[in-house]
Amino acid sequence: MEFLKIKISVLINYLLFGVLLNSVGTVILQSQRYYKVSASSASILEAFKDITIALVSFLVASFITRIGYKKSMQIGLAAVAVTCVVIPSLKTFIAIKILFAVTGASFALIKISVFGSIGLITKNEKEHISFMNFIESFFMVGILSGYFLFSYFIDDSDASSPRWFQVYYLIGFLYAVALILLTLSPLNESAIKPAADLTANQSFVNMFKLLMLPLVISFIACAFLYVLVEQSIMSWLPSFNNKVLHLPSSFSILMASILAGTTALGRFLAGLVLKKISWYVCLGACLAAAALLVLITMPLAANTVQHNIITWKDIPLVAYVFPLIGFFLAPIYPAINSLVLASLPKNQHAAMSGLIVIFSALGGTLGSLITGNIFQYYGGKEAFYFSLFPISILAIALLFFNKLKKTVVPDLIKD
Repeated sequence: MEFLKIKISVLINYLLFGVLLNSVGTVILQSQRYYKVSASSASILEAFKDITIALVSFLVASFITRIGYKKSMQIGLAAVAVTCVVIPSLKTFIAIKILFAVTGASFALIKISVFGSIGLITKNEKEHISFMNFIESFFMVGILSGYFLFSYFIDDSDASSPRWFQVYYLIGFLYAVALILLTLSPLNESAIKPAADLTANQSFVNMFKLLMLPLVISFIACAFLYVLVEQSIMSWLPSFNNKVLHLPSSFSILMASILAGTTALGRFLAGLVLKKISWYVCLGACLAAAALLVLITMPLAANTVQHNIITWKDIPLVAYVFPLIGFFLAPIYPAINSLVLASLPKNQHAAMSGLIVIFSALGGTLGSLITGNIFQYYGGKEAFYFSLFPISILAIALLFFNKLKKTVVPDLIKD
């Protein structure tokens, strides 16, 4: 295959960032155990990750084509590899915050570059949508792998054990390997090189011109709300399992891996299903099913009593059922991303990807902070009941997005 090596490299890059970025839920739980911080204080880790993603995306998206997609990805991988090697020597809460800030900044470079590169290594819209879902499913495989990696290094019997920091040596090594593979993978970027007379300021202005397109505005609302829901659940599911369902810490993290697994499966199957049925019908049905699952499982969680958890059969049913919400939410994000990118020329994909990353990061931060505060002051069940509110608004936003997709042909902004 013509693009096989770079496709494999891109998939591995995304998988590794899935491992580290979404370890925030695990680290939130560990921070409460190891550093003795409150739930609301621990939730700030999400902000260090997502605000940095948004800020770096805002600063570099308009001119990342000048740097180059491949070079930007190399910078991101190298920065995280070095930081992971340093973290076990520091072992402070501030160091953990710095880790997520560096990871967030690097992911901004990776995500914009990956989303922009898809248009260069796919040949048509159907292939674009399919590969987008495949990439996002690999991200979820990374999240799934991360739960198992971190749970292996966590000591249930001793909350003060620093053993869990050792996982960062392994992750740093994997990032270094990914950097070598990327360096050896060719990527032709001639199609996205900016015009010689286009200044950095003009590139920046062109990114904001995208925000004037009605289709882009409706998309941003959808992306923001989706990530708000996804991250509020994903980041706080380990804590929910531990504090509401009374599971040991390692089991709490492992059971949260079901969410990543069902999301990966949902995105993989969506790549097949969306070729045959209307994307709007599919996503609408998925939202309805997700809301129904919340309404069914939260009363089950309320009836859970504390008891000794020794084997998998001792774990309450709700811990297995609620993570299935990932299967229903899974197709939404990659589908809408692909649809909006396919509406724009390739030389605008980097700018649009920057907007995707910015508003996704803001949605993730807000979702985690709101959920963390509700979790602390009202309880875990109430925190997850909150997800019904953004799910309802997201259904309305998708209605407008679908209407505009049918009736509005976006004006292409010329460089």
